[in-house]
This record gives sequence, structure tokens and C-alpha cells, in this order.
Amino acid sequence: MSQPIPFCEAADPFPRSPAFEMPAGACDSHAHVFGPECRYRYTPNRSYTPPDAPVGAYLHLHDQLGIERGVLVQPSIYGTDNQLQLDSLAYLRSLGRQYKGVAVVDADVSETELDRLADGGHCGVRMNLLFKGGIQWRDVAALAERLAARQWHLQFLVDVSEFEALEQRVRALPLPVVVDHMGHMPCAKGIEHAGFQALLNLLRDGRAWVKLSGAYRITGQQLPPYDDVVPFARALIEANPEHCVWGSDWPHPHFPIPMPNDGDLLDLLAQWAPDEAQRNRILVDNPARLYGF
Repeated sequence: MSQPIPFCEAADPFPRSPAFEMPAGACDSHAHVFGPECRYRYTPNRSYTPPDAPVGAYLHLHDQLGIERGVLVQPSIYGTDNQLQLDSLAYLRSLGRQYKGVAVVDADVSETELDRLADGGHCGVRMNLLFKGGIQWRDVAALAERLAARQWHLQFLVDVSEFEALEQRVRALPLPVVVDHMGHMPCAKGIEHAGFQALLNLLRDGRAWVKLSGAYRITGQQLPPYDDVVPFARALIEANPEHCVWGSDWPHPHFPIPMPNDGDLLDLLAQWAPDEAQRNRILVDNPARLYGF
């Protein structure tokens, strides 16, 4: 008998403002929108079912946090059907807002479909490498050649402590690579773990970008400020502060500890990057270069 698909807790509907002053042009480089299911169907083989998280709530979040730009990332529950993202980006653009998208596609996606995604505001493709037995690396490499010609990037959801030869494989790719959620590196495994050190090497050499996001996915603690994450985030920033971006991961789907407030999550960045000029690069300058704002 198959296991029931778990339902996710909703995001805190009352995001508070951060405790530090947000710079003009600040960007949330990782978030999702969901629903309604009657219009945008979930894939049957998904690992979770979220509550609705519409584009209006997403805008409310950003207005409360002082964020002016954003990147919507296609979540796994829609598979390669990027229509909700296309519709959301079209709406955001109609309001004069600066938002981009990262899509999910099949390895043999047509050029026509990539054109449609590009016209709709997408500038990258996300690949889930977190679970073994998924997409083959030869498919990643073949698609990377095609995306490089478009000046797109590849974004990886990957646990760097589990994925073999990640450093060697990333160095062979012909386009920018972005790693989700600080490498999805469980803090309990320690900062000296070979997988995390490989990620730091890629950062130092400018061969990868990292999203400072999803602290609640790697911590061993229940509530912010997730002190065990601090040395990991600071090590990533120290390795290459020009290749780090920040993301909320709103509405925070499918994780096992209590739901944090988004103001608390943004305040983590001030702890990880206490220098204002460096923090502003992470929030403004770096995502502007990566996503073409």
C-alpha cells in the first residue's frame, strides 16, 4: 500500500519587518507559489501537498520585508508544468515589478518550450539531485550545453554530503551553477565534511553560486536563530561573498520543525553577514548580476 501524501503547514500569514534597514533593490532569490489546485493540478507522484500560496500573498510578504525583486522557483509538485509560474510572472510584470523565474524541464525539452519560458521571464532551470535514482548526469550535461547558449544557469537541489564527485562534475559544466539551501548540508555532519568543503572550493573559484536559504532544512534545532547554521553560512560568505544570494524559500514547504516567521528568517542574514556593505551585495548586487535585473 502506498504511503499517504503529507500536507504541509501554511506559512505564517503575519510576516514582520526585519530588524535592519533593507537596501533599495533587495531581492528574494528563492520562493514558490502554489494553487489553486482546481486550476493548477499537482503531479500525482509528489512528495507533499501544500496549502494555497498565491501570488498576492507573495507580494504581501515582499512588501512587509522591504523586497523589490524576486525569483520564483518551480516546485517539484508541478513537475515540468511551469504554467503557474508563467501566469504569476506575467501578473507581476503587469504591475511593473522586477521578477524572474527558474523552471523545471525534461532533459529533452524542445527549443520552442525554452523560448516560451524565456519570453515569460525565466532565466534558469532547476534540477533535483537530492535523491539517488533521479536524472542521469549525462542528461544534465547535455541540457547544460543548450542552456549555456541562452546564457541561462542551472540550479541544483542537492545534498552536497551525499552526491559523489559534485565538484568534478560542476567544474566540467559550461554555464553558471547555483546550489540551493547552502548545499542542503545537515549541520550535524560538521563543517569539515568533504562534501561541504567541495562546495566551498567551487565557490572560491567562482564555479558555483550558493543560496543562503532554507536554514530550517539543515539545522538540528527547533527555532530561529538556528545557531548551528551560523558557521556554515559564514563559511560560504567568506569563500566568495560575490557569489552568494539570499532567498526566503517562502512558503517553506515540507520540513519537519515549527514554521518560522519570515522576519526572523531575514534577520538571520544580519547575523551571517553583519557587515552592511557585504549584506547589501548579497541582497542587491549579486542577484542583479546572476538573474539579469
